[in-house]
Amino acid sequence: MSESAETALHRALAMIEPATLRELARTDGGYVELLPDVPAPNPSPASIAMNNRVVAAIYEKLWRPFGVSMMGIAGMSMAAERDKAVADLRLHGPQRVLDVACGPGNFTRFLSDALTDDGLAVGFDISEAMIARAVADNRGPRAAYVRGDAAHLPYSDGAFDAVCCYAALYLVPKPMTVLDELIRVVRPGGRIAIMTSCEPRPAPLGTVVGFGTGLAGVRMFPKNLFVDVFEASGLTEIQQDVRGLAQFVSATKAH
Repeated sequence: MSESAETALHRALAMIEPATLRELARTDGGYVELLPDVPAPNPSPASIAMNNRVVAAIYEKLWRPFGVSMMGIAGMSMAAERDKAVADLRLHGPQRVLDVACGPGNFTRFLSDALTDDGLAVGFDISEAMIARAVADNRGPRAAYVRGDAAHLPYSDGAFDAVCCYAALYLVPKPMTVLDELIRVVRPGGRIAIMTSCEPRPAPLGTVVGFGTGLAGVRMFPKNLFVDVFEASGLTEIQQDVRGLAQFVSATKAH
């Protein structure tokens, strides 16, 4: 590990709260391990895939682009999606960014490239396979990784300037708990951005798609759900972009 990547790792460790958890964390694998000897849960075929080392190896070039095409994100390449993330999060300068369900770290590393000086992008995931791939391929001077449970983020309130979760809320066991945690750890005035599934209309199509995705363990969320949750949480500047079976929603946490 380069000296700059080592520094980023120690900075990511320093953000872990409470201190008792930080003191128990391991870093010998090149990332902050908060769940030693605890395997990631595999309640569905989709989650089993996310914890598979083969899927982790091909995720960026094959698996996720296939998923994106299946969700009908028309005309948006992976590069365009990354650019949208940087724009929606309004990244610049020495910000602290949390990328929840970071997978193999491609997004995390890209987000880190938009930062300067003491900026830091922390990729967070529960999959050992994905975190191992992130460490192997996407460490950097402003990118580090943490393995933990997104339903219990190990950070103080308002710890990050921006937080995001792309292509994951429809897979996790407690999506609304994770969303609450994302909102909690972003600072007042900071940005939150998600990309997740969106129920199709008309209803007959929704029934067919919902049945198929349900078998795979993928949830389909109502179009207005996340906008309503953000509004109820006092977030402002809420923007939603629906593309096929996917939706991008971003907002600012009120001061």
